[in-house]
Amino acid sequence: MRLLQFVPIKLTVFLVVGILLGSYLDFGIPSSLIMVLAFFCLALLAYIFFSKKRNDSSFFGIMAMLTTIGIGILAISISKPKNRPDHYLNTNFQDNHAFYIKVKEVLKPTTFSNRYIATVLALDTVEVSGKILLVFPMDSTQKELRVDDELIMVSHLNPIDPPLNPHQFNYKKYMQGLGVYHQLKSSQGSFVLRENPSATLYGTAAQLRNRIISKLRETDFREEELGIIQALLLGQRNDISESVYNNYKNAGAVHILAVSGLHIGILLVLLQFVLKPLERIPKGKVLKLAVMVVLLWGFAFLAGLSASVVRAVTMFSFVAYALYLNRPSNTFNILALSILFILLVVDPKLLFQVGFQMSYAAVFAIVWIYPLLQRLWLPKNSLLRKVWQLLSVSIAAQLGVLPISLFYFHQFPGLFFVSNLLIVPFLGLILGSGILIIFLALLNLLPNFMVKIYDGLIGWMNSIIGWIAQQEAFLFTNISFDSVQLFLSYVIIIGLVLVLSQPTFKRILALITGIILFQSWLFYSVWQNREKEVLWLAHQTRNSILLHQMGTKLNVISSDSSRTTRLAKNYQVAERIKKIEYKELQDNYVIQKQKLWVLDSLGVYPSSSICPEYVVLTQSPKINLERFIDSVKPKVLIADGSNYKSYITRWKMTSEKKKVLFHYTGEKGAYYFDLVSEQ
Repeated sequence: MRLLQFVPIKLTVFLVVGILLGSYLDFGIPSSLIMVLAFFCLALLAYIFFSKKRNDSSFFGIMAMLTTIGIGILAISISKPKNRPDHYLNTNFQDNHAFYIKVKEVLKPTTFSNRYIATVLALDTVEVSGKILLVFPMDSTQKELRVDDELIMVSHLNPIDPPLNPHQFNYKKYMQGLGVYHQLKSSQGSFVLRENPSATLYGTAAQLRNRIISKLRETDFREEELGIIQALLLGQRNDISESVYNNYKNAGAVHILAVSGLHIGILLVLLQFVLKPLERIPKGKVLKLAVMVVLLWGFAFLAGLSASVVRAVTMFSFVAYALYLNRPSNTFNILALSILFILLVVDPKLLFQVGFQMSYAAVFAIVWIYPLLQRLWLPKNSLLRKVWQLLSVSIAAQLGVLPISLFYFHQFPGLFFVSNLLIVPFLGLILGSGILIIFLALLNLLPNFMVKIYDGLIGWMNSIIGWIAQQEAFLFTNISFDSVQLFLSYVIIIGLVLVLSQPTFKRILALITGIILFQSWLFYSVWQNREKEVLWLAHQTRNSILLHQMGTKLNVISSDSSRTTRLAKNYQVAERIKKIEYKELQDNYVIQKQKLWVLDSLGVYPSSSICPEYVVLTQSPKINLERFIDSVKPKVLIADGSNYKSYITRWKMTSEKKKVLFHYTGEKGAYYFDLVSEQ
């Protein structure tokens, strides 16, 4: 099937190109001028469309392409804070101000803090807009905030910290993708809650979800099972234990825990079956479509109107319309139109979110690859045919998301098809029964025998997932996968599907070319790493770590190697490291014929013959730094995360006074050296 023959798909591709161009290239053009140009192109396109020669003119196609690209650039340009005059970033927001904010979303708490995404309504007396991260220290005596709560607090905004170590998760970049650029930290009693805040649809949905959760907690559901129920039906994963979540992740079934395309798709199939009698009455198909869309959005409201749920329901509302038209060839058009709608109307930044990418990759793969797998083999036995259909859906979806999954998560669950075969066929029953249980609980009519049965069903599902997750031989982790491999993988997958659907010389050549390019890039990356030798002084609280890479070998030199596992694994995956060795931290190294001295809590000075250019201050040595600088005369002083903050402040002032370069890893991140040979 030639996807690019569909006009909406062409427009979607051009729109994505425009969004990418607007994101990564700074044209230096005001958004108002871009808007004028986009409307001019639209007007010209309309003129050509209504003229008699539009079908004979290639100019129409070129203008349609340029207009759609321009709309993509305009959409992402408008979403940037610098192009929004009322955004707080365009005001004098430094120093202390009175912030009037409204809670928009409750995030999963960390060990030490509760976190929320909030909207800034006013800065002092000036009305502004924009989102911030609100952070409160964990306190059992403090009441947790809810969606729609409004509060006033006097404080100052802090930037969200970037990653301090190489190849660490970039939380700052992740939050910027959500439109959040600063955080506001507060403590108990430093804010005032406004009484009777204005209600929003999101707040009402959150209140309903909280009420449902409180009702379910009054029943005899076990703790782990209740956490899964909340995730399955309400999109609330905060109460799932880490061990259970890891089981689902390792079994390739973590998508079951997020209310997304899978759940909405199953719900759509159930509604198709339940509402089929409506087709017998006049205008029954139209009524059936309307009822399905209303019920889908009702479920979205039930699940709290989270971003993933709204995205999935929007997509499947278009799919419901495609089913109403009863034209399977239109499915691609409908999916493309849903992307256009979401990107233009909701938020073009969704394009850069992992959930959005995986949702649409999976759905497109199912719609495109599943029919091909059914044509390749269709068993005559009804039971075998059902198993093959489920397996085909699972394979198609996994092929669609595999490159994205490897790029972001660097692991592949080999038994994903087993978990999907055992769980997905019963997911419709689980979802349908769960919705019934929620309504009965809200009406205080939930019988205890239904609680026991449903609790046992969820427990059975957890047990199966746990057993699959224990088969560690089929879990492939720490897979190195970069952006070039991501792109070339999709070239190979698309080429393979095209060849299997209709093998031609050009398609086979394209597939072979993709495979050769993928292998060539892999060989080049491995060769490049073999020639690489670098040293990092990493940052970790109460520990000192040197990461010394020599080709595909990594030496982790630290004072406490037991705490370096995660840091070393992240580095190993990103740099294609094959071997890791752990070593004790010494006091003397050589860097490009320049000497490095590690000054620890013992405070031992280097001998006069060493004269180090680099000095690492670790474990809070009690020394007179001014006298040390006069005696040793180092070029660079580097303090890591094992030192007291009070010492850091004093050392920084002394270094400035003595005009010696000072680097604190807790502020500036890991310190990078080029080439190392140990003494």
